[in-house]
Amino acid sequence: MTTEEPQRPDLARELIARATESAAHRAKRVRNQLDAVQLGQGRHTDHANTNVLRRILAEHDWPGHHLVDSEAARAAWSIALHSDDDPAFLRAAATLLGRAVQADDAPVQHWAHLHDRALTTSRRNQEYGTQLLLRADRIELCPLRAPESVDKRRATVSLPPIAVALETVRRRYMPNGTAYEVPSVVLAEAA
Repeated sequence: MTTEEPQRPDLARELIARATESAAHRAKRVRNQLDAVQLGQGRHTDHANTNVLRRILAEHDWPGHHLVDSEAARAAWSIALHSDDDPAFLRAAATLLGRAVQADDAPVQHWAHLHDRALTTSRRNQEYGTQLLLRADRIELCPLRAPESVDKRRATVSLPPIAVALETVRRRYMPNGTAYEVPSVVLAEAA
């Protein structure tokens, strides 16, 4: 990875702005602070963000550290991660992100999260245990392939053991021992 100036600072600014707006909206959603109209606006924003990222991927491949910068690359990952309404796009984005990881242009943890998200949105078992459900009274893992070996797989992509990750998420979303009063919300472990 690099610390040099990004090739496309304009794309970096756009990705960061879009991801920041979406993250603020999702935080309100998790805390059940949105009405039906605001929920719809959030879905529209995610859809628009997906289309912008789709254009960027078509023109530039994955927007990694060289093209944008590490903050904007993280923003691109966040946008892709929340493209749940388009499983084919998630799979394609995960493939391109995987290539960027191989070129040392993106973090492998981001790929693991996006790969798991693509699997769960396609109703398949995830590999790395990064996708979770926030329920009113608990946090649980989305279905996981071969749970007995998940920590070995997580280690290959520089993720902490699943117990550590789950405890971190529980502290974040269940500070008093109970989750926020929301319907089921799919979360991604922070990377």
